[in-house]
Amino acid sequence: MKFDLIIVGGGLAGAALAVALRRSALRIAVVEHAVPRRPTGWDARIYAYSPASARFLDELGVWAHLDHDRLGLVSEMRIHGDAGGELVFSAYDSGLEELAWIGESSLVHVEIWESLKRQHNVTLFCPAKPAALEVDADAARLRLDDGRSLQAALVVGADGRDSWVRERAGIAATVTPYGERGVVANFVCERPNHGVAFQWFRADGVLAWLPLPGRTMSMVWSAPDALADELLALDPEPFCARVEAAGGRALGKLELSGKRAAFPLRLMRVEEVVRPRVALIGDAAHAIHPLSGHGINLGFQDAKALAEVLGALPSWQNAGDLSVLRSYARRRAEEPFLLQYTTHALSRLFGRQDPVLSTLRNLGMNLTGQLPVLKNALVRYAANGRF
Repeated sequence: MKFDLIIVGGGLAGAALAVALRRSALRIAVVEHAVPRRPTGWDARIYAYSPASARFLDELGVWAHLDHDRLGLVSEMRIHGDAGGELVFSAYDSGLEELAWIGESSLVHVEIWESLKRQHNVTLFCPAKPAALEVDADAARLRLDDGRSLQAALVVGADGRDSWVRERAGIAATVTPYGERGVVANFVCERPNHGVAFQWFRADGVLAWLPLPGRTMSMVWSAPDALADELLALDPEPFCARVEAAGGRALGKLELSGKRAAFPLRLMRVEEVVRPRVALIGDAAHAIHPLSGHGINLGFQDAKALAEVLGALPSWQNAGDLSVLRSYARRRAEEPFLLQYTTHALSRLFGRQDPVLSTLRNLGMNLTGQLPVLKNALVRYAANGRF
């Protein structure tokens, strides 16, 4: 079967790329191992969607169809250091309507998938897994595990941090484990969050509380492996008490809602995001520490940039040409690099228990808070992906 584009991975970034190309003449194949479904209750996998990502989803016709009663608006973010440092970001002070939206992964994924199923230029191969990839000067050929063969000018790896496409294309990745796991859980709170997100840089990791609607919130605790094991082993009541205390009881008493989960944290850099007939987007192209909250937003901006490049191609130009793909790579060179190194540096800086460093880093937070121009620049970068 012949296509112009094969997307391996129908997650948020891969599915968004396909939908972004809905008005193009490209024939698209999407290969995904499972149809996304909404879990009962609240999804443990929560993302912070930046205003730029919300606009992109709106352009795709997805944002308006989401259940906004399940989205939490972030109007303020309060960041606390480990020795008195404090930094407050306010949407109002920066002239923005919101800093971010907090919502479930499945909420957005299911809606993008619904758009994908109705798309005239997309063929879905689901459930399906890739089995072999061959790339030559003429085409990329993908064989699925059920024996079907697909051919296209370009294969896009949107298949996550352990990308099969990246490995088969021979693109090297340098992985730096943090020795930490992100422990995630949702809570019903005694007091409403009023749209405030909290983040604490602690001696035992980075703790974030993200506002969900009403009196609910989502927690991400980037904890050393030993602490992560301890937190997961606690019964619900002592677990809630531990989280309450770690956050200074900012939202009062907490009640666990749903199941806890944990995922390993690591920095992943690739030597290149494109090769002839191959491009990487999302977590296949970069993995960063979750303290920035930008992981999924990077993936959406990858999808947007690649869709713009491919959608603008004249009919005579091949989508897999390296000159075409380098245009996408140039567009996406700066933001992932800056966020990877900034979050890595912050993680290492606050992870070192040194009295001198502690004084300097907390002083730096307080100083930044007293410089409105710098603070507003940081807010606008977080909101729009640019200064």
